[in-house]
Amino acid sequence: MGTIAARQRERCRLLIVDDEAHLARTLEILLADEHDVETVTSGLAAQTKLESGASFDAIVCDLSMRDGSGMDLYAWLSARCPASATRMIFMTGGAHTAEAHAFLERVPNPRVEKPFRLEELQALVRSVTD
Repeated sequence: MGTIAARQRERCRLLIVDDEAHLARTLEILLADEHDVETVTSGLAAQTKLESGASFDAIVCDLSMRDGSGMDLYAWLSARCPASATRMIFMTGGAHTAEAHAFLERVPNPRVEKPFRLEELQALVRSVTD
C-alpha cells in the first residue's frame, strides 16, 4: 500500500449530507464505484447516524440546509470528534448569508461550488482521505 495508486484504489466510507435528496442520491450512485457511500438529507440526520457509532473517512456536506446546516454539523463534530470535522468537504451554491460567508472565511476545509464536476469532488475526497 505504499504507492499512490494503491491508496487511490482503496475504498473509503463516505457520508453525503444534502437536503436535496435527488442530488445526494445522484452523488451516491456516481461515487459508489470507488467508495462505500451513505446519504442523509439533513445535518441532524447526520448527527444521529454519527452518534449511533457510524464512522466515515470523509463527509461531503451541503453548507446550507433547512434541518441542521453544514455549519452546525461542523461545530457539533468539532466538539465531539475534531478529526472527523477536518475531513468534511462543503458543497455550496454560494455563501448567501453573512454567517455562511464568515464561516467559509474561517474554516480551512475544502469546498466545491455547485454546480461542480464529479472529478473535482473525487479529487477533494482523495485529498482528505490520503
